[in-house]
Amino acid sequence: MRLEKFAAVLLAGLPFAAMAQQPATLTIDTAKPIAAVSPTLYGLMTEEINYSYDGGLYAELVNNRTFQTNRGPSTADWTILQNGDARATMTIDKTTGPSEALPLSLKLTVDNAAQHSEAGIVNSGYWGVPVHPSTTYHGSFYAKADNASVGAVTISLINDKTGVYEAIATVPALSTEWHRYEYTLKTGNLVASAANHLTLSVEHPGTAWFSLVSLFPPTYQNTANGNRIDLMQKLAAMHPAFLRFPGGNYLEGDHINERYEWKKTIGSLVDRPTHPSPWNYHSSDGLGLLEFFEWCEDLHMQPLLAVYAGYSMRQEHVDAGPALEPYVQDALDEIEYATGSTSTKWGAIRAKDGHPAPFHISFVEVGNEDWFDKSGSYSGRYAQFYKAIKAAYPDIQIIATAPVKGIRPDIIDDHFYRSAQEFFDDVHHYDKTDRNGPKVMVGEWATREGSPTTNMGAALGDAAWMTGMERNSDIIVLASYAPLFVNVNPGGMQWPSDLIGYDALNSYGSPSYYAQEMFSTHLGDHVLDAKLDTVNPRLFDSVTVDNKNHRVIVKLVNGSSLPQAVNINLSGAKVHSNAHVTTLGAPTTAATNSITDPTRIVPVVSTISNAASTFTHTVPRYSIQILDLDLN
Repeated sequence: MRLEKFAAVLLAGLPFAAMAQQPATLTIDTAKPIAAVSPTLYGLMTEEINYSYDGGLYAELVNNRTFQTNRGPSTADWTILQNGDARATMTIDKTTGPSEALPLSLKLTVDNAAQHSEAGIVNSGYWGVPVHPSTTYHGSFYAKADNASVGAVTISLINDKTGVYEAIATVPALSTEWHRYEYTLKTGNLVASAANHLTLSVEHPGTAWFSLVSLFPPTYQNTANGNRIDLMQKLAAMHPAFLRFPGGNYLEGDHINERYEWKKTIGSLVDRPTHPSPWNYHSSDGLGLLEFFEWCEDLHMQPLLAVYAGYSMRQEHVDAGPALEPYVQDALDEIEYATGSTSTKWGAIRAKDGHPAPFHISFVEVGNEDWFDKSGSYSGRYAQFYKAIKAAYPDIQIIATAPVKGIRPDIIDDHFYRSAQEFFDDVHHYDKTDRNGPKVMVGEWATREGSPTTNMGAALGDAAWMTGMERNSDIIVLASYAPLFVNVNPGGMQWPSDLIGYDALNSYGSPSYYAQEMFSTHLGDHVLDAKLDTVNPRLFDSVTVDNKNHRVIVKLVNGSSLPQAVNINLSGAKVHSNAHVTTLGAPTTAATNSITDPTRIVPVVSTISNAASTFTHTVPRYSIQILDLDLN
């Protein structure tokens, strides 16, 4: 919707007297920068929730590829194939598997099969298997047979509705020992659809065992075992400065033995045992520790590594002292895996895993939301990690997840999940924060309005809160919205009000996503002294200067149902009369985007020609605007 049409929609039907509020005044001292903007202010927080990795960012198309769920070994999402007069059964065999990490497999026993009467197994994918025209898919599986008579295995992508074979590949007769088999599927000129399934079938009687059945579409930057292209592109558009991983509750697990054990997520996929996640579905760990660092590398983000700190969500903890020492050492090993040279033990293992060059880490977070630990053990646990990490890596900034006693953290992590009005009421939260205390990371925050993704009202709450963080970005050095992703299929969501939604085939950004994108891509290097005088309780501002490009960036958020005139005074500056204005707005706060209407609310770029040292600008109702004012 063009800006002119948008403005007309907003004003339609309003009485003349109600078409504006009392003008506000924004006075900006362009000669008075009051603080440097944190170069890492806006980043990403990620965890396995809402099928964010499996069924989401991680591009694997096969669901339950190792036949395990949170409830134990399972054939969930697999069914038996018996074409014609074929007769076969499938069961979980706990006595054999392709590796020590994967000691079980799916056993297919075929009593009768022939050409056109194939027997096999079928996978339904994550709410379907997406198929695109003229596309090459790469797959693999581990298998063995009781003897060579089972013959070749045919792999097919079949349309659920029509039964048409969209792509077919064949691997030769299976060995009687475990072996990895690769295949390629190529589609023709078809209509893109998620209504497909994957089959592995044979034409002869016998017994075969299968494990780690995998199928990948093209991935971002063609990375093997990589990520979904459209979702990575949406993240790249946000220009994030950092990635906080591997996640919040996902790091801790419900129980200590279900925590994120990074050493079990590296190396070959067949050597990763997988693990239960706290959000009631199983994690394949295909997106493991190295893949997180490569994700950072792909999007030019700084890694913010969270290490397990001895507390899990069901109130299980490890006391500081000798019992905690193995967990501290595990964190030191993890940092060495990422940053160590190939002459170190864990740096050499990273190189063996395919990445000889070390990564750089500036931030390590100890635990997650440890204020939930009723034992009161966090101060001692944090201090033990802090001292050990600082001794080995003195330049790393170490983040505490809760207030601690006896030691001063470098950074403390605050979390806020609120309504728009609550954020409106608290935009000055950090204005009077002690500048001599620890720096602040707002590591999880969101306006929780709208489902499965947020609406325009949430975007307004988010934007108001971001103006407060920007104005205080001398103390707030890192901030990341959460949750990042949600699979919008039935059963795919555990937490509503998310940033980016998707199904198997498509994805979209919420209004909050576009607010994040606007703020992160229009950010100067210093905060300017600015004073907003207004009677509008839902008008908010942030002003930064981009010295490199000689530009003042004015952000205005109008959460009111009425348009708002703002008299803008830029003292000490000469301003080019033409300026770009980026607007995100909607007629109501309930308006939103969805998988079927993905671009109802998107930023609109326009120009104004009346910019000057002093000028008046009107902000539409329910809108976020960014004015890029070039200095002469």
